[in-house]
Amino acid sequence: MTKKAERTTAYIIETVAPIFNKFGYVGTSMSDLTEATGLTKGAIYGNFENKEALALSAFEHNRNILLEAIDNKLEIGLEALDKLFSLLNFYKQYDVFTLPMGGCPLLNVGVDAQGNNKLLAAAVKETIKEIEGKIALVLENGANKEEIKLPVPPLQFAKQMFTMIQGAVAMSTMTQDRKYLVNTITYLEYLVKQELKK
Repeated sequence: MTKKAERTTAYIIETVAPIFNKFGYVGTSMSDLTEATGLTKGAIYGNFENKEALALSAFEHNRNILLEAIDNKLEIGLEALDKLFSLLNFYKQYDVFTLPMGGCPLLNVGVDAQGNNKLLAAAVKETIKEIEGKIALVLENGANKEEIKLPVPPLQFAKQMFTMIQGAVAMSTMTQDRKYLVNTITYLEYLVKQELKK
């Protein structure tokens, strides 16, 4: 692939990622994509096999932005609790962080893809497992270094924590009230301190 072709492909993905995320796979029309990119249908499909391949690339683009941000937050601090509080602090501003993406890619694409796009649904599921794994690793390392006490296995705690976070994201998205997000994360901070602090 030439440098120009690579730039065109990257431009298309970056431009259409928020559109797919906001309006969904079915809700995004070809005219939405040509209008946003300023390219013809032929030019877009010259870079992607079909709409499904483009939607998947768009999700992966947003997913990579999210995973990079989570990795950065989990690297802050020396001890497990610092890392967890850094992640929770990130989620207090998650609605602001995901605004340029058109909202939370896990929530939007995950719900939209159920029943109409197996590839996208699988990609979301895989991403959720990856994030839970990252949290579980922090917990496991913290327990091994005896920085925290774990009442349940690391992955179980990580799954419960992430379920509460994503539930708060869903509620604040549906009600357009960020208090659901802020209040739940504040409660999670309390819970983490109560459950894990030695």
